[in-house]
Amino acid sequence: MKRAIPVLVLTVAGLIPVWRYAPSTDTSSTTEVAEPASTPSTSSSGGTSNQVVAGSTIKTEKGPVQVEVTFDGDKISSVRMLQQPNHPQTKAAVPKLIAETLEAQSADIDAVSGATITSEGYVESLQAAIDAKPASSSSSSSSSSSSSSASPSASAAASQVVAGSAVGTEKGTVQVEVTFEGDKIGAVRMLQQPNHPQTKAAVPKLIAETLEAQSSDIDAVSGATITSEGYVESLQAAIDAKG
Repeated sequence: MKRAIPVLVLTVAGLIPVWRYAPSTDTSSTTEVAEPASTPSTSSSGGTSNQVVAGSTIKTEKGPVQVEVTFDGDKISSVRMLQQPNHPQTKAAVPKLIAETLEAQSADIDAVSGATITSEGYVESLQAAIDAKPASSSSSSSSSSSSSSASPSASAAASQVVAGSAVGTEKGTVQVEVTFEGDKIGAVRMLQQPNHPQTKAAVPKLIAETLEAQSSDIDAVSGATITSEGYVESLQAAIDAKG
């Protein structure tokens, strides 16, 4: 019994440092990252990471206006309408507004004559989408798993994204990607295109013509005939491939 007492004392003494240095369960220092007000979804196509951000819904006298912007890095690669007034003036103005946006790469664009109210709503929703885009790709990728289920586009009509064939031209490869909303062409963006000033100037016009015509039956852009022909071929391939 006398030997047992020192052993017990030594055992208790050995446990004291363990209790003193047990890891803390205090989580007060944990940093919480809040998601942005307009949560973007991240997709990958052709090796390029894209962010899709919906702008705010703007109520106008003609009806609600809301846009969805696809960013390729810091570049606006496509714009599609989530909501728009059902008016002939609006339908005629939207392709022009989108073409201006792709060319200006900002919301600093002119209103379309005859559709001033819709134009103002479009610009406001567009600017909201631009402001809501995360500043860095790392912040968007960290929240991609949680944001995919809350993507703004999930509440919109079901859409189908189809890539056209890659068409080799004398100027370079041309390939488009088309977003269909039902049977309607909602947006077009370039996956590949020649790195030429004529092409960069022609692409917004070709996209605007496509959205207006709702087909590949469009005119070639003067000064960019070769690129236009490649664009039309890739566009038609995407239309044919749509399920």
